[in-house]
Amino acid sequence: MRTLFASDLDRTLIYSANALFLDTEDAAAPAMVVAEVYEGKPLSFMTRAAEELLVTAAGECVFMPVTTRTVAQYQRIRLPGPAPEYAVTTNGGVLLHHGVPDADWQQKVRSLVAGGCAPLAEVSAYLARPEFAAWTLKLRTAEDLFAYAVVDRAALPGEFLLELEAWCAERGWTVSLQGRKLYCVPVPVTKQDAVAEVARRTGSDRIVAAGDSLLDRPMLEAADVAFRPAHGELDDAGWVDSHLQVTETRGVLAGEEILRQVLDLVRA
Repeated sequence: MRTLFASDLDRTLIYSANALFLDTEDAAAPAMVVAEVYEGKPLSFMTRAAEELLVTAAGECVFMPVTTRTVAQYQRIRLPGPAPEYAVTTNGGVLLHHGVPDADWQQKVRSLVAGGCAPLAEVSAYLARPEFAAWTLKLRTAEDLFAYAVVDRAALPGEFLLELEAWCAERGWTVSLQGRKLYCVPVPVTKQDAVAEVARRTGSDRIVAAGDSLLDRPMLEAADVAFRPAHGELDDAGWVDSHLQVTETRGVLAGEEILRQVLDLVRA
C-alpha cells in the first residue's frame, strides 16, 4: 500500500515561539531546530526528534506539505531531507511540482472561484471597512485568491466573527481564525481537492492527513486516517471522528507525536 501523508505546517509540524506550549522546566525542554527564518530571525521550530522522524517518514511514504501560506511564505521553511516532489500552498489554490506552480491546477481553481464566488475585491473592501479598524492591524491578499487580516484578538468582538461568517457564506466564502490571522477563503479553494489530485498522480492507495485548523477539517474528513494536535481551532471546537486520532501532547511535542504515529501507521 502506498501512503500519501498530507500535513499542514504551522502549529501541526512547525511552531512559532508563542505556540511551543512547553509546560516543563527549561533544562528539561526538548532539543529543537530552526525550521524558518524571517527577516534574519528564527521564526518557526521543530524538535530534533520530529526532524529525524520526518526524514524517516518521507522515505517510507509520499510526504506532501499542505499549507494556507503563500508560495513565498512556504519557501521560507526549511524542512529536513530532500524537497518534497509535491506541495500545496495558498490553501489548495497552488499546487507545486518540484517547486513550480502547476498551471492547469491553478486555472481549474480560478475557474471554479470565478463561477461561484463573490470577487476578492468585494471581500477585501468589506474587511477594510473603517468600523473594523479597531482590531484589524494588517490586511493582505494571497496569490489574488483570498484575503487575510492580522487582528488584535483582545479587541476582536465575538459577534464580529459570527457576522463575518454569515456575510461570507452568502457570497461563497469561508472564514477561519488561526492565532492572530483571520482568513476569508472562497469555498472552492480547498486543501482536500489538491490532496486528492496528488493522490491520483502518485498512485497512492491511502491518504493520511494532519492539521489543526478549521481550514484543515475537510482535508482531515476526506482522509483515510487523520491526526490533529490537542490544540488549535479543531481542538477548541471539540471535533472528533471515528478515523481521527488526537495527540496526548500539545504544542511542539504534538508535532513530534503525530510524526511518530504516522510512521508507525505506514510501517504497520
